[in-house]
Amino acid sequence: MSAEDRRRLEEAQERVVVALVTGARAPEGFDADRLRAQAASLVSKRRSVVARLRPDAALAAGADLRAEFAAYAAARTDPPKGYREDADAFAAWMEEKGRLPKQARGWRDRLPWRRKTS
Repeated sequence: MSAEDRRRLEEAQERVVVALVTGARAPEGFDADRLRAQAASLVSKRRSVVARLRPDAALAAGADLRAEFAAYAAARTDPPKGYREDADAFAAWMEEKGRLPKQARGWRDRLPWRRKTS
């Protein structure tokens, strides 16, 4: 495979990932309906993991979690680098919308098993 072929393949793969994670248009040559179904499945998986990693944000969203996370995911222009970053970015997004109190930051440090005992 030539360097040019490799570059084109990398660009195509990146367009597929972006379409899956951000809901961008399907790249040429891909079935848009199937890609949308996969993207919806991925958003659902991300939402469930984010809810486990940041229960404060999930609780703040309440019954609107599905819609709030879908809106957050659609607003992202770049795929998250990992679940922890995704969870923290969702919590920050909820905070910006006024749905998550600022004092919720640092909630992990307030968990009983995380407190230092002297």
